[in-house]
Amino acid sequence: MTDSATDLALPENATTGAVALADAPDTTGAAALADTPDATGTAADVDPELRGRALDGILQLLPRVLKRDLPEIGENACLFDEVGLTSAGTLELILELEDHLDVQIDVEGIDQDDLRSVGTLAGFVAGHVIAED
Repeated sequence: MTDSATDLALPENATTGAVALADAPDTTGAAALADTPDATGTAADVDPELRGRALDGILQLLPRVLKRDLPEIGENACLFDEVGLTSAGTLELILELEDHLDVQIDVEGIDQDDLRSVGTLAGFVAGHVIAED
C-alpha cells in the first residue's frame, strides 16, 4: 500500500535531500534578475557604448572627487576598499558623472552591489539614464 502524499512528493536531490523545483513557478523574482548586471556591470539591456563612456568617465573623475592621484585602476577595482571612495564621494562622483556624460541618472534603485566596483557602477549608470522628454 502506498501513501498518496508520497506519490505526490517532488523528487529530492540525492546529495542534499533538497526538493527539486526546476519545474516549479518562479515566486522569488529570480527570473527578473536575468537582465541585471553581472560582476563587471554588464547586462543585455545596457548600451555598451554608454557603459564604456561611463567607465572612462569614472576613471577620469575619481582622482578629482577623491582629491588625490590614484594608481592605475581597472574596472574590477573595489570602489570603497581599494579606491577609498566614501558615501559622500559616491554622491559627488555620480553628480560629476552626470555633467561629464551630459545625462541624468536615476539613482533611486542604487544599492551596495551597484557600487561594488568601477565596472558595476559603470553598468548601473548605463542602465539607469533617465530619457529626456
